[in-house]
Amino acid sequence: MVSDELISVVVCYANSNHQDLIPVKLPPNTSVLTAIQQSGILDKYKEINLEHNKVGIFGQLVKLDQTLHDNDRIEIYRPLQIDPMEARRHRAARQNN
Repeated sequence: MVSDELISVVVCYANSNHQDLIPVKLPPNTSVLTAIQQSGILDKYKEINLEHNKVGIFGQLVKLDQTLHDNDRIEIYRPLQIDPMEARRHRAARQNN
């Protein structure tokens, strides 16, 4: 790849009402943080706080300084509303009643 070519990534965030996928073209060796900032998603969703929200690429947690590759999918995760084990207990209790 020639150094002046851009890479394509997608920045993703979903809340309980909507999923947003924002395509971004960036220079090679761009960090996850820069891609998130360039996407404008932080302005659109004020509840995103990168000090608290975890971030991943294709479901694998990464740090904000991770270097991106062409066609990466950056996912910004929301905090869990309920512990998964607790949710499972609730479902099992409803099924048994």
